[in-house]
Amino acid sequence: MRDRIGAQQARRFFGRDHGARRNGESRMMKVHRLKQTGLKAQLRMAILATAFSVTWSMAGEADELQAKLEYCKTCHGLSGQGYLGYFPMPRLAGQQPQYIENQLRAFSERRRTNPIMFNVAHVLSPSMLTALAAHFRNLNPGPSGGAPRGSIATGKRIFEEGLPESNVPACSACHGMEGKGQNEIPRLAGQLYPYTVGQLTGWKSERGQGSAVDTSAIMAPTAHNLTRSQVEAVAAYVSYLR
Repeated sequence: MRDRIGAQQARRFFGRDHGARRNGESRMMKVHRLKQTGLKAQLRMAILATAFSVTWSMAGEADELQAKLEYCKTCHGLSGQGYLGYFPMPRLAGQQPQYIENQLRAFSERRRTNPIMFNVAHVLSPSMLTALAAHFRNLNPGPSGGAPRGSIATGKRIFEEGLPESNVPACSACHGMEGKGQNEIPRLAGQLYPYTVGQLTGWKSERGQGSAVDTSAIMAPTAHNLTRSQVEAVAAYVSYLR
């Protein structure tokens, strides 16, 4: 009799203990699920905040780039084709990105003289330099033309063969047979005739102060060894290249 009572009491005791454990485990699972739900919600909020921040940043950068391009168009034309006027503005369309970046840095560091371009370049961030250069690289309007055609044959010969007797190397050796340049070597194809003439005849005053990444200094002796008529012939020839 005493044994039966003891067994019943033990079952009731251990049953209560087991139920308590089950209730405790259930509460812990609920707390765990709540924590997981909270963590998931926090993670979603963090992802959304990051995505919003990136989108906002990209939109801001796109707006800034567009504003800079609108400013560039004032002088360099709607498609970067350059401007034929009293002060000719160079064609930027299709230009080598590395060359554009190098020249903008040269302006901001006053290695290349131009007060207007200094004011433009010295406020540009490295990322904006890259974005502007990439934009103009992808434009390709037709040549503006207008150069005298009488000396094109002479210009072609100088461009392709150089003038050994005057220590003038072939332009194509660096700029390519199509005049499209590469890396830091600029594109000449389609460049405005008066601009090229002005740069080659005034190289010493405007250019030639190169750096480790700006090889424009190598043009100084070449420009010096060309006569005015030879400069005009080369400028006419490259202006019609596409």
